[in-house]
Amino acid sequence: MGDINEVRYRWLDDSLAAKLEKPFVHVLFGARQTGKTTLLRHLLPTPALSFNLADPAERNHLLADIGAFTRACRALPVRKPAPVVLIDEAQTVPAVFDAVQSLYDEDKRRWRFVLCGSSTRKLRLGGANLLPGRSLQHRLYPLTLAERAPSESPAAGARSPLPFPAKGDDAPRFPRAELLERLAFGELPGIVLLDEADRAEVLRGYVIAHLEEEIRREALVRDWGAFLRFLQFAALESGKVVNYAKIANEVGVAPATVRSYYQLLEDVFVGFTVPGFSRSPRKNLTSTPRFFLFDLGIRHAAAGVTPSRDVVLSDPGPFFEQWVGIELWKRLGYLGTGRLHHLRSKDGAEIDFVIERGRELIPVEVKWTQYPKREDARQVARFLDEHRGSAKHGFLVCRAPRPQQIEERVTAIPWFCL
Repeated sequence: MGDINEVRYRWLDDSLAAKLEKPFVHVLFGARQTGKTTLLRHLLPTPALSFNLADPAERNHLLADIGAFTRACRALPVRKPAPVVLIDEAQTVPAVFDAVQSLYDEDKRRWRFVLCGSSTRKLRLGGANLLPGRSLQHRLYPLTLAERAPSESPAAGARSPLPFPAKGDDAPRFPRAELLERLAFGELPGIVLLDEADRAEVLRGYVIAHLEEEIRREALVRDWGAFLRFLQFAALESGKVVNYAKIANEVGVAPATVRSYYQLLEDVFVGFTVPGFSRSPRKNLTSTPRFFLFDLGIRHAAAGVTPSRDVVLSDPGPFFEQWVGIELWKRLGYLGTGRLHHLRSKDGAEIDFVIERGRELIPVEVKWTQYPKREDARQVARFLDEHRGSAKHGFLVCRAPRPQQIEERVTAIPWFCL
């Protein structure tokens, strides 16, 4: 088991360190247990003031008297560099955003405010002040391939749909892992550092102690039993095209309520949608999105199954496809440009993912096979023909030991070269 306090490389290390020097209020969003506080402790000097609003006592104190926050900040000495004020789970006391704005407007260089949040639910529904023109917002995700030691050596110069960042400093990566381990236990930093025997229990605890309780606190869900049934079905259906009517029937609520539940999962950063691709000459495409939970370990636990390699091996293809989709989603989030789509026609033709970056389109198909064939890339090749002006190259992500050119413009790449 690794030391959870040891400094390890994160994709955001260099870019966030540079941005934190700028005289803005900084807000770092991300799901619980993605490592927000650990990362900020690494990048920032020791805070002069630290507020942990996940602590009920501290949260209730500021809910009752937000002026206590302002008074504590004003009591700090005026000095250079400016003292850091760190506020964890800031969204639980929306008034803190107004207090920060008032102090920031008074003197932009008097304090360095850094806020963390694991939900935008109260902020979005309450019309909370997100400090327009005064803040830089950042996002932290579960681990990407770049942040873990490679389990196998990528081929030199191998093409990838999306680039890795330049390597950071000499800080160690998170532990290496083979593919089945990743598909079974996911990529949350705290989970990958545990002994494997403890991971399933901790993942179940995450769903109960963090996911369910946070949603109960944040969302004001009227029928808690219906929401818990929804959560299990949403996990079981993760990666699939959303069928609101089917889930509504299973859960016993209206389709509109199911839509609001999906939005809730996005608000607490544990899920995301991949919309249908529409820029196509094909006339029979579906526009219905696919929904993904943000981490496969959490997906298994929320679905009510014990995370394990056996669970994955019972039907590995869909889990592999989800893992690739989640990896692409995280990278696009860090790169700050581009969108992820899927393509599916009503006659059954589909492409798992279409990356859109500016005018460039990159089709990506995912297959569990170790022996990719030309037939596996048939839909990718068709897409490239239909979009010759914007789609130059496509990819088939698989378990082959090395990259292979299986079509003139389609490369099959091993998962570790993604």
